[in-house]
Amino acid sequence: MPRKPNIPCKHPGCSKLVSSGKKYCEDHEALHKLNIRTTNEKGYDGRWKKARKIYLKSNPLCVRCLAEGKYKKATVVDHIVPHRGDKRLFWNKSNWQALCKKCHDRKTMTEDKYEEYKY
Repeated sequence: MPRKPNIPCKHPGCSKLVSSGKKYCEDHEALHKLNIRTTNEKGYDGRWKKARKIYLKSNPLCVRCLAEGKYKKATVVDHIVPHRGDKRLFWNKSNWQALCKKCHDRKTMTEDKYEEYKY
């Protein structure tokens, strides 16, 4: 049976090839360890789902839409400062905010996505 072809490493600017099923080459795998863990491994387990549900009941509107004068239902509990695996920051409720999916996706892609890596 034919194998799937190797694909380029997903780290920006890296052209090394990795086997199918992997995302990063050995050089960059450690830099992206949070990206390749499952949601449960990142802390989004049953305990988080329960806390999220309670938080959204007491904060039902998206804070960013509300600041613009719009009333939109919040569906996501966002970490204002990305926790990047820090459990204290993850569970700190003062670091949480209620957002709609659209605002959360926009924030994640513009503010949270790019972590400064030190080489």
